[in-house]
Amino acid sequence: MCNDLFSIGPLTVHGYGLMIAIGVLVALFTGEAVAKKKGLNSDAIYPITFLCVFLGFFCAKILFCIVEWKAFVADPMSVLTGSGFVVYGGIMGGVLVAYLYCRAKKLNFWDYFDVVLPCVAIAQGFGRIGCFLAGCCYGKETDSWLGIAFTNSTQAPNGVKLIPTQLFSAAGMFMIAALLFWYAAKTTHKKGQVGALYMILYSIGRFAIEFFRNDFRGTVGPFSTSQFISLFIFVAGIVLFVLRNKIEEENKVSA
Repeated sequence: MCNDLFSIGPLTVHGYGLMIAIGVLVALFTGEAVAKKKGLNSDAIYPITFLCVFLGFFCAKILFCIVEWKAFVADPMSVLTGSGFVVYGGIMGGVLVAYLYCRAKKLNFWDYFDVVLPCVAIAQGFGRIGCFLAGCCYGKETDSWLGIAFTNSTQAPNGVKLIPTQLFSAAGMFMIAALLFWYAAKTTHKKGQVGALYMILYSIGRFAIEFFRNDFRGTVGPFSTSQFISLFIFVAGIVLFVLRNKIEEENKVSA
């Protein structure tokens, strides 16, 4: 609940940035270990991760500028240099650059898709803890014992009890990661289905948590922008899950 954790000389360590860094590192080392276990080229996890992080942040910021286009037009630099991001932009940008990298290096994209997406869920979990420390992505006011009041936030309302949507999201992402790793290890599945399951579960969770958030994120009809995107990601995840099963079965028959 305090974004400025401590200072080292002129350098101030911010909770949001620290949690993002921890999340990326945990995701990176987890992905490397999983890739080795699956007999994949674990060295490819490093460039894929760093490219995904770089382009992911860029695309998350671009989508935020689109959602907040009025603020962007009024003061472009304030929006560009601020802390606002839209996670879906980062996910889509990361998947795109991972696909292009695998194509360039002649790697099977679906193998790495299934390795990376559960690790992305881990990184998102830590990122949401960072959101809690920064006070962004806050929830609606509540009288429930679950409510948490910020006292020194530059983003969330101070002095009123709010639903800790950031912590709920973090817990949800860690649960999704655990479920995906279990599914990958304990079930018979086709390439690409682990990543597809991530798309399905994340879109459901994101759609649900949006009902409890109180920071403005744009609207499309009765839905928030993130809920609107979630509908498409959910459908795309189901289609991908079914198609990957069909394609793999056809490949077996043709072989």
